[in-house]
Amino acid sequence: MSGPAAIEAVDVSRTYQLDGVTVPALRGVSLTVAPGDYVAVVGPSGSGKSTLMHLLGGLDQPSGGRLVIGGRDVGTRSAAELAALRNETIGFVFQAFHLLPRTSAVDNVALPLVYRGVGARQRRERAAAMLGRVGLGHRLHHRPNQLSGGEQQRVAIARALVTDPTVLLADEPTGNLDTVTGQAVLALLEQLNAESGVALVLVTHDNEVAARARRRIAMRDGAVVSDTASTVHDRPPSGGADGPDTLGDAPSAEPRSASGSGPGHPSGGSGGAAGATGRLPRDPAADGCTADRAGGERAGGAS
Repeated sequence: MSGPAAIEAVDVSRTYQLDGVTVPALRGVSLTVAPGDYVAVVGPSGSGKSTLMHLLGGLDQPSGGRLVIGGRDVGTRSAAELAALRNETIGFVFQAFHLLPRTSAVDNVALPLVYRGVGARQRRERAAAMLGRVGLGHRLHHRPNQLSGGEQQRVAIARALVTDPTVLLADEPTGNLDTVTGQAVLALLEQLNAESGVALVLVTHDNEVAARARRRIAMRDGAVVSDTASTVHDRPPSGGADGPDTLGDAPSAEPRSASGSGPGHPSGGSGGAAGATGRLPRDPAADGCTADRAGGERAGGAS
């Protein structure tokens, strides 16, 4: 893939201090994510997958090495600059959806544009267009508890893409979905990757999910142990420049969620909305703060 790298990591390390003890989470990781790439990051619990995702998404800064996102060195950025970088460059899709429970689908999707300073009318128009693109044009004014799990994940994908990021980071995006719905969500992500050229990086424990990617990065003990092209592909054909503008209506047969979020997870905002202001109610996924998640990772090691 021609053009500068979307993300480049060179000998990146990340350590945490736990009760005076240094705990290494990443050990000298080097990798490049090219524009339009489709990468699966796999490994057992404690391998460093989540730590790597936080770094690649600008949610954290490395302890050593060099990390460049969108041509900008993460290690030299302030917290406000990192928040702006995330909002401009990275889209996040989480296993737990992280939708605001009392907010309509269109307003959930529009949230990242608030931090961009986009006017109310324009951001709702852009959000509605993106929901139409993921097959939810008929669900604009539904709240999360009126949507199935698959539909909620589509809303989360639309929210992640509404800012036109160069990289989409998806952390176990099918983990809270049944097999059929999960396959549909993966197909949607793959079609968006093929049509829009957004780089797709999936973090997953599922080898079948990872096998769909064009490239597979395996991690163990905080290090990359292999980085290879996958030999198994189960991808929809690319729509290319003449591909459809809409990816089809989401199926509605799946039971609706009672809470508007994944099982056992609180609802929240959008990682794609990571901004430098605190004008909206604080949510780790919305403002780029990951104190709770990072704290859990420091307590339990890299995952």
